[in-house]
Amino acid sequence: IDDDSKKVVAEIMARCFVPSLITTTSWEGFHFVGHEIRITEAMDSYGAVVWPSALVLCYFLETNVKHYNMVDKNVIEIGAGTGLVSIVASLLGAHVTATDLPELLGNLQYNISRNTKMKCKHLPQVKELSWGVALDENFPRSSNNFDYILAADVVYAHPFLEELLITFDHLCKETTVILWVMKFRLEKENKFVDRFKELFDLEEISSFPSLNIKLYKAVKKSRRSARKGKVVSRRVFL
Repeated sequence: IDDDSKKVVAEIMARCFVPSLITTTSWEGFHFVGHEIRITEAMDSYGAVVWPSALVLCYFLETNVKHYNMVDKNVIEIGAGTGLVSIVASLLGAHVTATDLPELLGNLQYNISRNTKMKCKHLPQVKELSWGVALDENFPRSSNNFDYILAADVVYAHPFLEELLITFDHLCKETTVILWVMKFRLEKENKFVDRFKELFDLEEISSFPSLNIKLYKAVKKSRRSARKGKVVSRRVFL
């Protein structure tokens, strides 16, 4: 299995390329869904760099279209960063809302516009989403009708893990599927997974030990079991 995962990792990493000529704006290239995608990174921010988890999720979406068909599906990406995952989901035919912090939206919008204009069935939207902040106002539950939530490497050493969990819970309907890729770096990741399991049924779809990355699928627990989870949902991460 480990050899198989290494082959897949090699295939995923082969999707990246760098420009042969130096240009005034630095960019990185990726081949997905039959398109050459050019991503401009902002080196002054963690959220504006393409991390391996995003490549794993893009590759998964492209190679699993039979089981996870994006055509005409309502999709939201949280922590979209440079926008690569949202671009791939758009190229696969989804209605995409790409979200992130306000300071990342300029670069996110630029990347999404340059890579999806005239190429996608549905033009993706870019929206501000600070985890746990003004969720009812900006993403009212009554209008949340997402088939998929996409998340790549949103759990790392930051103090907002409880807010992230609240955001996942808020955006999910009973039928929403979360596709979430995570790189395990610290004990905090394991703690978050344990907390996540209190509200969601979590299934590990694939693992890439050489990258310390796992790909998960999750759905909301039934209301009855979720209530038990909410009793402890006020606990804050240490």
